[in-house]
Amino acid sequence: MDLETIEKAIDSLEDYTGMIGCMGGEPTLHPQFEEICKIFQEKIPDKNRRGLWTDGFNWNRYDDLIRETFPIDNIVYNDHSSDDKGYHQQLLIASDEIIEDKKLMWELIDNCWVQRRWSPSINIKGCFFCEVAAAMDILFNGPGGWPIEKGWWNKKPEDPEFKKQVKRYCSMCSASIPFDIASSHSNFDFVSPKNAEKLKKIASPKFLSGKMKIYDKIYTRGDYERNVKNWKPGIFRDFYQHEPGVRIYHNKLSVTK
Repeated sequence: MDLETIEKAIDSLEDYTGMIGCMGGEPTLHPQFEEICKIFQEKIPDKNRRGLWTDGFNWNRYDDLIRETFPIDNIVYNDHSSDDKGYHQQLLIASDEIIEDKKLMWELIDNCWVQRRWSPSINIKGCFFCEVAAAMDILFNGPGGWPIEKGWWNKKPEDPEFKKQVKRYCSMCSASIPFDIASSHSNFDFVSPKNAEKLKKIASPKFLSGKMKIYDKIYTRGDYERNVKNWKPGIFRDFYQHEPGVRIYHNKLSVTK
């Protein structure tokens, strides 16, 4: 996103009372990350309403700027180089491809944990009800989101435009499906057959390198009832971090050097 679009995006959130987060990809890879932080400082006077999602790639370079711009508790620090045990949720197994019971499919989609925990997202192609939908629109060269204009974030699930995005992207996604827990250290991801064809068509480097495997099993209500018992979506490690070297384990602090 260019700086003009970022300013427009923040302006479109007028009257929005929640946190306004800077995320990616990896935000600190943006060549104008310093300018982005200054825009956040200027346009969001309440520091407690600013958030950052980062894997820490350029933390050493921007340490002071990050701390000046974002409250430490509003930083989600997710270091992917860590060898610690961790998990992740598969996203590219299209629910419409593997769930024949469409009633079950829409029950899961309507209760998606991503939509409950956080959601609205703005990228270079517009505004989306869901962060994953926004990413998929870029990945698969979709039609784009809603115009970046004031009040877009206040759409309701019953609005026709909201429903259209849900129908297009939730059917291509597997965020809402309780699967067996997958290790975040696997050297491959699963993808459903039609999504695999789409990745092949756009020459996805990860797909062409063989780091994705086809998942074509039919998912039943019995699978749901078996997996949902131990499914903890959004909880991927036994600790969380706001900065390098400091981990919080079940309300206990651990500092490493």
